[in-house]
Amino acid sequence: MIIRSNTKTCRKLLIGVSLSVLSSSIAVAQTDTGSNQVEEIVVTGKYLFSDQVNALKSPTPIIDVPQSLTIVTADQITNQGFDSVGDIINYIPGVTNSQGEGHRDSVVFRGVRSTADFFVDGVRDDVQYYRGLYNIDQVEILRGANALLFGRGGTGGLVNRVTKKGQIGEQFTGYKAAIDTFGAFGVEIDSNFTASDTSAFRINAMYESMNNHRDFYDGDRIAFNPTARFELSPSSTIDVSYEYIDNERFIDRGIPINDLAGGDFRPVEAFEDIVFGDAELNKAEVQAHILRATLTQDFSDNFKGVFNATYSDFDKLYQNFYAQDLRSLTADRTSGIVRLDGYVDTTQRKSFNISGNLIGEFAMGGIEHTIVTGLEYRGTSNNNDRFNPEFPFGADGIGDDREDFIIARPLNLSGGSGVDADGNVFTVAFTDLNDQTESDIKVFSAFIQDEIAISNNFDIILGGRFDSFDMSTDDIGRNDNGLSRRDEKFSPRAGLVFKPQKNISVYGSYSQSFLPRTGGQFAGLRRSSPGSVQSDILSPDEFENLEGGLKWDLVDGLSFTAAVFKNESTRATRADVNADETDVQGLSVDGFELQLEGEVTDRLYVRAGYANLTGETSDGGVTPRELPKNTFSIWSNYKVTDQFGFGLGATHQGEALTGNGSATFLPSFTRFDAAAYYDVNDSVRVQINVENLTDTLYFPSSHSTHQATVGAPLNARFTVSGRF
Repeated sequence: MIIRSNTKTCRKLLIGVSLSVLSSSIAVAQTDTGSNQVEEIVVTGKYLFSDQVNALKSPTPIIDVPQSLTIVTADQITNQGFDSVGDIINYIPGVTNSQGEGHRDSVVFRGVRSTADFFVDGVRDDVQYYRGLYNIDQVEILRGANALLFGRGGTGGLVNRVTKKGQIGEQFTGYKAAIDTFGAFGVEIDSNFTASDTSAFRINAMYESMNNHRDFYDGDRIAFNPTARFELSPSSTIDVSYEYIDNERFIDRGIPINDLAGGDFRPVEAFEDIVFGDAELNKAEVQAHILRATLTQDFSDNFKGVFNATYSDFDKLYQNFYAQDLRSLTADRTSGIVRLDGYVDTTQRKSFNISGNLIGEFAMGGIEHTIVTGLEYRGTSNNNDRFNPEFPFGADGIGDDREDFIIARPLNLSGGSGVDADGNVFTVAFTDLNDQTESDIKVFSAFIQDEIAISNNFDIILGGRFDSFDMSTDDIGRNDNGLSRRDEKFSPRAGLVFKPQKNISVYGSYSQSFLPRTGGQFAGLRRSSPGSVQSDILSPDEFENLEGGLKWDLVDGLSFTAAVFKNESTRATRADVNADETDVQGLSVDGFELQLEGEVTDRLYVRAGYANLTGETSDGGVTPRELPKNTFSIWSNYKVTDQFGFGLGATHQGEALTGNGSATFLPSFTRFDAAAYYDVNDSVRVQINVENLTDTLYFPSSHSTHQATVGAPLNARFTVSGRF
């Protein structure tokens, strides 16, 4: 029996006292006229890291990019207290979080759910896990189809993380230590030192001990990323790095929704503190070794090459029980019967990626061209298996992979042993083989894009990409060997940018993308039945994106963006949802986005975004899952003095269905956040970030009808950071 404590009350008191202490320093800070400066929160220049590998691959000013995008810098990550990709997504218009079954990043880009559209320095990061921010300079979130530069996927958008590199001629060490009111804590270090006039080494490392508001939740995360930069000549630079990731965490897939006759079709709030899983067996483990090398070669002032090689070795296990169905409720809705399902899944994946991009600028006939062209090869071997549980009694009383339990805190299930709703004592084991596959994937790509400056105020962007995606699979678990498929696709892109004046651009764009049947897990090739001929069930899904917009640099450092768009899938032949990278098919989404970001004054920074989305599926024209009509976010940071500042923010998400056309839904919510910091001196900052100021009970995401995530209550994180 778990006895509820007064932790919420204690947490509120602790947060209140801490805010009072920080607020009391305002008077002291206002009298300090020293030279200590708080680093401004600004986008790094007018380019997306034009001197490094980046999402756009060419040094294109943001105002000239014909699509919506958002950049989150390392300073913004620190000031808002972000420690995950999901935290960042909460403040991005047109993009929301999905649950990802509790063990991986999952993002809904304009109505399209994806667990595969993640990149590091422009190179695909194709393992299913939670990504850290400890070694990140900035995060770029692009919306719309992006196949031209990235190939398969990118159907609704993508996330690109730009990593920290060695800095020649600099010596510094940055640090961060944090603890929150749940008891989670973490440390980070970022140390750069120059070895010679032409080389530098940098080490980023982190450790995190996890905890949150849910019973049994714990975990540890370790990451280590040494990098080196060498200037081979004034025109040639190479960056090499190794990253080790070790992550273990509890898997929590949330609570069921009341879809019983007469129910309200929303999450059962009385169950907010109940974990519908096994206290010992619900877990995910990931180990990864990643080697990266990038050679940047300036052949001339207007001709440059960037060449990448990446090798990764991932080993992952996740196993869990979760609420599969709500069977009954008591009259007071505080208990009832729930049916649990589960599985254990392991993946071993090795990938090698090599690519080369050439960027050239030249004039022909008085017209300026910026051409980006590239080749890419990726080879992946992927072994995956999944086992279902076998309950000796089962939901039907004769043995099954599902079982019914009386709803209580905690459930009568731990370590695979327990008592079912009928009073049967049992021990369950994951022995029922669901599938076991061994796959080899080879991808070859070639692309070219030309940014044509017709005049000083009119640009045309034209390009296309060819992808050959070849996959062969032995499905050992189904005795269905020798499956193979090759998809060869051409993905065009066209854009127009008109600049009536230097600080304003009006744009329009058209782009296509596609997703092979296997998505990003490479375990989904299937025949209609074992031994049958392969059917169009394997055909890829194709997506089109039309977008028009306005970008306006209102003043230096403050910009406004507006975009209207239509995303549509042009093929919907997927017959099952085994691979859930984009399990909403035949989808059409219309919407618009507004974004304001930058420095309103030299002391006030603001980022605000709003998105309005409507959509329907082709199978009956119903509203698709996980598509809130309205989302809104705002964050403002104000420097009271050169040493003291605070931030306030809010994020709102409208009501969203948990299934295509379903009656079940996640209610709308608004969450308020805050922060305050004080620079003790040049090398020490103390900071508090408070989440969910009003202690609102909310459900931000789901995986399916009976797996609604319970948002965190009022909590705070205390951080000491600095650089010397």
